[in-house]
Amino acid sequence: MPITVEEFATARPHLLSVAHRMLGSAHDAQDAVQTAWVRAATARSSASVENPSAWLTTITARVCLDELRTRRRRNEGPLLADAVPAADLAADETVLRSEDVSRALMVLLDRLTPPQRVAYVLHDLFSTPFDRIAEVLGTTVPNAKQHASRARRRLAPARPGAEETGAEETGAEETGRPDQRIVDAFMAAARTGDTRRMIQLLAPDSVRDAEAALLPHGGRTTVTGAADIAAETAHFRDRIRAACRLTVNGTPMYVIAPGGHPFATIEISTAGGQVTRITLCLVRPNDRFDAPGPPNAPWRSVSHAGSRPSRP
Repeated sequence: MPITVEEFATARPHLLSVAHRMLGSAHDAQDAVQTAWVRAATARSSASVENPSAWLTTITARVCLDELRTRRRRNEGPLLADAVPAADLAADETVLRSEDVSRALMVLLDRLTPPQRVAYVLHDLFSTPFDRIAEVLGTTVPNAKQHASRARRRLAPARPGAEETGAEETGAEETGRPDQRIVDAFMAAARTGDTRRMIQLLAPDSVRDAEAALLPHGGRTTVTGAADIAAETAHFRDRIRAACRLTVNGTPMYVIAPGGHPFATIEISTAGGQVTRITLCLVRPNDRFDAPGPPNAPWRSVSHAGSRPSRP
């Protein structure tokens, strides 16, 4: 047998990390790694493998590529949090926190084609040489490099239009955009349940609107006043800890994404250096996610095709 049980056990944590980034699911990653082991253990070769970890990574990547292509043939969209079993969601969240995985990146990786995702994960996240990536993809090295390059472009923040270039020199509120510094400060306080800081950042007559599906039975869809909003927000701080900054349908927002699976959006408006309105909506299957730009940079609408109905 070219690979021993001990060699597989040593490589397994790395294989799970690779498969998780490719498939977006800790459960699916475990299945992929187990399949890779079966293939390696039953390979008809008596020759020893010079680099067991690299060989197992190649096999695992091929298994993941097959799975990604199967999902694409079935036209399966990204799994939203509501469609993921609670135990799997918890397992995915554990991986994100224990391995310090970018929550936003896990959301955005679903935008890539299977070859792009495999090439990007292997090269940009795990420093795999392109000759090995080409072997996984069954293509040439130049083509493998092209897949990774296209992935980077699709994951990059949308650039502002030329007509907006000078907008950053004026105040964010003058251009109709929220002050990202205020938004980020509020979210930082919300993550820790710091009600005093939240009240400082909220306008006295601020409003929180939320879809009923996001609230406990009988919860108020509209809450008014800084103190009441801060108290409620502190109650839901665990959800907010699973939020990351992204662009949704061309608008800067925070996205609650437990385990890297989109669940809800948090859109925050500001005026006069304070938060004036917070709007929470369930994520829709046709929502488009893009990387966020720098704080207070102009934002360009990437696509309105997936825009949701008017917000309350």
